[in-house]
Amino acid sequence: MPVVSVIMPVYQVAAYVERAVRSVLGQTYADLELIAVDDGSTDGSGAVLDALARADARLIVLHQANAGAPAARNRALEMARGEYVCFADADDWLEPEMIGSMVSLARSHGLQLVVTGFTIDTYGRGGRFVRDVRSQPDEVFATQRAFREAAYRLFDANLLYTPWNKLVRMDYLRAHGLRFPQTFWDDFPFVLSVVRDVERVGVLSGAYYHFLRARSESETARYRPQMYEKREEEHGWMLDLYAHWGLWRPQDAEMVQRRYVERVLGCVENVASPACTLSRGEKLSQVRAMLDNPRVAQALSVARPRSAHMKLLLLAVRGRSARLCLLEGRLLGYARRHGARLYALLKARR
Repeated sequence: MPVVSVIMPVYQVAAYVERAVRSVLGQTYADLELIAVDDGSTDGSGAVLDALARADARLIVLHQANAGAPAARNRALEMARGEYVCFADADDWLEPEMIGSMVSLARSHGLQLVVTGFTIDTYGRGGRFVRDVRSQPDEVFATQRAFREAAYRLFDANLLYTPWNKLVRMDYLRAHGLRFPQTFWDDFPFVLSVVRDVERVGVLSGAYYHFLRARSESETARYRPQMYEKREEEHGWMLDLYAHWGLWRPQDAEMVQRRYVERVLGCVENVASPACTLSRGEKLSQVRAMLDNPRVAQALSVARPRSAHMKLLLLAVRGRSARLCLLEGRLLGYARRHGARLYALLKARR
């Protein structure tokens, strides 16, 4: 029985998946299994996995018709045998000591959840990239309350949004019946369900996981017609989480509201995308509806942007100027598509 089960959904990443798999199987901590689920890939990703599995029995490959990452992860969770589980995306990679460091901390303190730092590597033209390190100091929280009171810092460092920088006890997931919801951007609601009632948590400062922004067709770069509705739903989840925790100190409220208004800007950028087929009038109408949402005024009254450029971008939101916001969205989108390094720097320093 392996101590750790690593779960990896795989879809159309033939150029990246071997590196991802080898970074897991090459961990200094070897008592693990890697369950890779080929989710109907047509680019040869499945064949790459099968070849790697023939060389290492710890790699278990499942093939299925395309059903999405949530279904792939949930299928792997059903057959995972480990005491702990962690997740990895098939176009990212792990530092060799990542899993061993997490298991060591979890076992020495009886933790249900270990959270590590990570890097965001954004590649631009000519192979150059910007590395944005996200981490918090090493810490083991003495109580559930202590973790909850520190969560605003972890959210601000982007450490509580994704599953792939975490190690979770499998019995905790099973006791609470936790699975990935069948929706796009399934990571965030799953992680919220994990942290909602967790009691024993530790943080490692090491930036062990490398998240790559390299593929133009990746999930983070696509136009999403329902992005605004999803962001509104996510904001509701955050409000519900803090209500469940019985916390709403000034620092908690400021983080949640700043997070919300920054994501409204992301929704404007999404509407301004050339891939959006709406007319200019329809785009302006959608942006006005966003700006007229009472949540925006409430968020602006509390949020304290950290950077000069974010303060500047929010002037148009404060003035409720749909035209200026749409222009800003076009500029941000252009920077994303043609100036990856600049966009990454702006995003990292917001």
